Amino acid sequence: MTGPQRIAVIGGGPGGLYAAALLKRLGPARDITLWERNAPDDTFGFGVVLSDETLGGIEHADPVVHRALQREFVRWDDIDIVHRGHTQTSGGHGFAALGRRRLLEILHERCAGLGVDLRFRTQAPPAAELAATHDLVIAADGVHSATRDAHEDSFRPRITGHRCRYIWLAADFALDAFRFEIAETAYGVMQLHAYPFSQHASTVIVEMREEVWRAAGFDVPDPAESVGQCAKIFANALGHRPLRSNNSAWLTFRTVVNDHWSHGNTVLIGDAAHTAHFSIGSGTKLAVEDALALAACVEEQPSLPAALAAYESERRPVVESTQRAAAASLRWFEELGTYVDQPPRQFAFNLLTRSRRVTHDNLRLRDPAFTAGVEEEFGCPPGTPPMFTPLRLRGLELRNRVVVSPMDMYSATDGVPGDFHLVHLGARALGGAGLVMTEMVCVSPEGRITPGCTGLYTDEQAAAWTRVTDFVHTASPGTAIGVQLGHSGRKGSTRLMWEGIDQPLDHGNWPVTAASPLPYAPAVSQVPHALDRAGLDEVREQFAAAARRANACGFDLLELHCAHGYLLSGFLSPLTNRRTDAYGGPLAHRLRFPLEVFDAVRELWPDDRPMTVRISATDWAEGGTTAEDAVEIARAFVAHGADAIDVSTGQVVPGERPEYGRSYQTPYADRIRNTLCVPVIAVGAISSWDDVNSLLLAGRADLCALARPHLYDPHWTLHAAAEQGYTGPGAPWPLPYRAGSRTPPTGRTDAPKPRLSLG
Repeated sequence: MTGPQRIAVIGGGPGGLYAAALLKRLGPARDITLWERNAPDDTFGFGVVLSDETLGGIEHADPVVHRALQREFVRWDDIDIVHRGHTQTSGGHGFAALGRRRLLEILHERCAGLGVDLRFRTQAPPAAELAATHDLVIAADGVHSATRDAHEDSFRPRITGHRCRYIWLAADFALDAFRFEIAETAYGVMQLHAYPFSQHASTVIVEMREEVWRAAGFDVPDPAESVGQCAKIFANALGHRPLRSNNSAWLTFRTVVNDHWSHGNTVLIGDAAHTAHFSIGSGTKLAVEDALALAACVEEQPSLPAALAAYESERRPVVESTQRAAAASLRWFEELGTYVDQPPRQFAFNLLTRSRRVTHDNLRLRDPAFTAGVEEEFGCPPGTPPMFTPLRLRGLELRNRVVVSPMDMYSATDGVPGDFHLVHLGARALGGAGLVMTEMVCVSPEGRITPGCTGLYTDEQAAAWTRVTDFVHTASPGTAIGVQLGHSGRKGSTRLMWEGIDQPLDHGNWPVTAASPLPYAPAVSQVPHALDRAGLDEVREQFAAAARRANACGFDLLELHCAHGYLLSGFLSPLTNRRTDAYGGPLAHRLRFPLEVFDAVRELWPDDRPMTVRISATDWAEGGTTAEDAVEIARAFVAHGADAIDVSTGQVVPGERPEYGRSYQTPYADRIRNTLCVPVIAVGAISSWDDVNSLLLAGRADLCALARPHLYDPHWTLHAAAEQGYTGPGAPWPLPYRAGSRTPPTGRTDAPKPRLSLG
């Protein structure tokens, strides 16, 4: 037998126990010792939920454990969402749960039967000491891992606290569904998460924002009083039964991320390596899956370093995906108060799809009747997906909710859009989107990002743009085209993107201006000139003149670009605005110049045509614009007449650290929409029509802007309609293209079917 022979396991939770059992089963001669500082029957949770995927891995790796689990599971399909006296039930979800104590007993029995040395009520020696006498040390010592802390320089952990308090409790009866219940109390909004884990008991988690927790008096250190008060608040859910505690305490969830999961022959698994918020039920699941992967890699790889590298390579993408979903779910519950006024079915749909793992299309398969009710409440005509419902902004009615997002093409000459722009924008207009946006159109020669950027500061440019709008309105009637006006600020006078993004021109540079004399990339970018009074007035008039030309060109909508670190964005962010005059300092002052520009443009833009504003809702950098700031920025523009807020993020400072992932910017749009009750355009890695339908139906966005999908497929919207079997007015095929509205056949499908099967 190859591989590690002496193995130490620190921590007797499900992950550590299962890792020990698997490694002993694969190598009976191995000497495996597990240390657990608590007694065998000590456990600080109640129920554990496992997925079919995890159970499949257990069945393959250890049928003995799988059979024991199968005998214990409680299974159910429904989720009940109770809010303001309404119960919405969604079925088809498929859960399996058992008591945490019983899970540990099964794993204790398996480890003991295989010959693992289990040492309960015993503090493990330090990992460094064990590493000197063992071939492999598995640190399964939880969210407060002493091993991780002792080797912080190697694992490089990042631990983030959050805004809610929660407590694990139990009720001595079995719920018949996974239940979410919302309580709007005098202190604020509280929520209950509850599910059965045996024939006679249910886990009950009560959660609320920190400020609500304090206002309700839960910060007083009296656990019994907390338990009783929770039972009173959620008496209807509990059938007026009591709750019980198991040394339960109010906790703040901590998200654990480690840059590295191994150090020498020591490896982290489970909560020591990573955590995922309990609202997606993944802590035990992740720990068990870690154990499965680690044991498999130790068995398959020729050396321990190779095994630990393979383990991390296999598990990290899965964990990061789960953590993104968990973060979305966690944030949803943190912002629960912004959703409580949604209609009942929409609220329930929003809750179910909060993590983005459950989607509109997925729910249609799980529970068609529930999803149809949500669609009806949203206003979808029969047979119409949410994305193909119309939306009115002032006098403009968009036939669907899809926007071709502004995308800089860097293909103009002297700011004049040419044949490329006609074909590029015309093709996307023919492709079915409700609204096609230009790239950022610059208001002056000095306001260009690159020499290839378009402008709207000359009559020649206006004539070229009129050619584009005329084509869109003639060849694709019903499609709206919008113009995005902006000024590059300190990010101007740079090379074309493919020649070196944000790099200064080799020659022909023009001077750049900004709120403050701070270069975008220190020691690389030009130092901008800080705009004085005359400069501010000149820029404002340049925007106004461009708006006047945009009106004459026939654009249907105008968007003011106040995002991505360009000039107006540079005034909004505290990282780029260091002014000491009336245009710097507090947010109200930093807003002053962008609002002056907005007012000048709105005054010239026709009353019946909408104006939107694109903002960066966070700078993804310490000390920058926050989500709270973004709400106030949006509030100010709406008060001045903005019809919708286009919510992007970042690109303000080069040292940003975005949390990339599917639909990663939409929580910021969601928060603005549901705090201010204003229309928003969501943007940022929205890549599927299922995502679009889900975001709209949940009330997180009113329009969805997609960029890269429209580069990949100019007819993305029409193809989305065809794939959903939709042929209505929200996505009409242009007459010359109608013959292509069906998917072309790819091979013969009419071969004779076999009639007999002979054994």
